[in-house]
Amino acid sequence: MIVFTSICTNYAHKARTLAKSVKENIPDAQFYVCLTEREIPESMNSPYFDKVILSKDMWEGNFDQFIYKHAIVEASTAVKGQFFRYLLKTHPEEDKFVYLDPDCYVYSDFVELRDLLDTRPIVLCPHLLQAGNIDMELSSTAHGVYNLGFLGVNHSEEAERFINWWADRLYLFCYDDIQRGIFTDQKWIDLAPCFFDVEIFKHRGYDFATWSLLDCGMSKENGKYLVKGDELRFIHFSGYGQTLQNCITNWLPEGPHPFKDLHEEYCKLHEENNADNVSKTPWTYSHYYSGEMIDDKLRVKYRNNRDVMFSIEDPFALSNREISQKFTASSAMTNYQKVVDSFKRDGVRSTFLKIINVLTK
Repeated sequence: MIVFTSICTNYAHKARTLAKSVKENIPDAQFYVCLTEREIPESMNSPYFDKVILSKDMWEGNFDQFIYKHAIVEASTAVKGQFFRYLLKTHPEEDKFVYLDPDCYVYSDFVELRDLLDTRPIVLCPHLLQAGNIDMELSSTAHGVYNLGFLGVNHSEEAERFINWWADRLYLFCYDDIQRGIFTDQKWIDLAPCFFDVEIFKHRGYDFATWSLLDCGMSKENGKYLVKGDELRFIHFSGYGQTLQNCITNWLPEGPHPFKDLHEEYCKLHEENNADNVSKTPWTYSHYYSGEMIDDKLRVKYRNNRDVMFSIEDPFALSNREISQKFTASSAMTNYQKVVDSFKRDGVRSTFLKIINVLTK
């Protein structure tokens, strides 16, 4: 089994914490890190990482052209589909591949998942397994029914079909843009059960998270943590920090609780793994080669103008001013083409009158 996560360096402390838990509880697992940076820094050295692979080194096509359109909050999710594709191609001997978000922590071996992936090509975990938390129900309709902090596939033709479809969608549309019906890599997966042979995995011990807290029924028996009878496999500490703390306060009863104990332990490990302040590492794709910071507004314009996007071989070699000039030139060319098309369609006199009308307004 290959378990991997996808990060920028500022999440290295989370990946360290996750990797240690994987190695301690899934002894035969290899742990890979997909790193979206220009180079691998020394801070990515960890005895629990079997391999760290730069996104640009596994990419098919022009990576600089692709990654320029993404802010850091989108970057690590935008490459996940391609990394699954890369693993399937380069590891024909492996039959099980699992993605976990870096803010996950494993508590026991993935017994049920192993069995499932023997026969089922794609395994997804829903955000919610019971009705009643209307806040989380609304959030699921906006952000996605299934949580992509976890995804499991086996080595089958059906899994490859799914990964190829998903990777292609993420190549074009992996943005934090809920108004357009897109939430990074996640919202696309609402469609997966319609198109592919998907197992919707309802074991409560997998992907236990913030959205699972209300009436969660977690207990500790004979040294094992259970969630309404299902043994705990991993927790997704999504919203780590104040968001998660607010959910604990609002959705768990006062007094002792097993999740509170696990959260406290995770906080200690999380902070220990950030002793070198790696969380403050600047993202290397946040600026041009010159050192000038990229204007995020230009990223958005760039992603919405494919003529400009595909005309620039390496946008990081330019500047905000030069990128802006590309848009100005593209707009002028578009207007010119409209005039040419109008001449062809309406004739010289009609087009001339339209131009005069515009100029005299």
